[in-house]
Amino acid sequence: WTPRKRWPVLYLLHGCCDPYGGWTAATDVVALTARSDLLVVLPEGGRIGFYSDWAIGDRWETFHLVELRRILEERYRAGSVRAIAGLSMGGFGALGYAARHPGLFRAAASFSGIVHTRLSPARTEWYRQLVRREGADPDALWGDPHRNAEVWAAHNPYDLAPSLRGSTLFVSVGDGRPGPYDPPGTPVDEVEAALAAENAALIARLRALRVPVHVDFYGPGTHTAPYWQRELHRAWPL
Repeated sequence: WTPRKRWPVLYLLHGCCDPYGGWTAATDVVALTARSDLLVVLPEGGRIGFYSDWAIGDRWETFHLVELRRILEERYRAGSVRAIAGLSMGGFGALGYAARHPGLFRAAASFSGIVHTRLSPARTEWYRQLVRREGADPDALWGDPHRNAEVWAAHNPYDLAPSLRGSTLFVSVGDGRPGPYDPPGTPVDEVEAALAAENAALIARLRALRVPVHVDFYGPGTHTAPYWQRELHRAWPL
């Protein structure tokens, strides 16, 4: 230990509609990182904050990448080596932050992430209804998806794919069928199945752009924590 040492930082982003402590409550992330000399940061991102500066409302991106970053550097000796990962909505945040801030994160990982909010009009509307179910105005997030299409694109990992070049990428998702961590009788998880389609589109775009990415489309698996814990272990070497 030295008082001048700076620590690498891993940001772990939670999903909708969990609190920031979801990672520690549902996975072994504490044990996994216990012997590593780094800061593990689990920031609050709002139940449905979408890791964005809302058109009207909270400014999560500014909080995380300006205010929180300054606190970490001034009070916790955070260094310039950073990685970011997240599950579901957090995967959306991890890839979005890495793309909109090239060079800030050396690695970015998405586990069952929201990666293409504009895959289809029905998919776009699904996300708008999700925001509405959480008691917020969907237009307050990125505006109307037609009139403000450029804002939606600026917050959509699929559209941002060219800007992901330069970060080491890891993308994983299941197909929604019950897998090894699901009890007998578990039905098909429609959320994970829909995310599989989004992730397939993203990977096809990254490959067309020749952007390197580590992919784990692991087949059977639902939208639940045991799979995200396993994928964090698989991404950890990166």
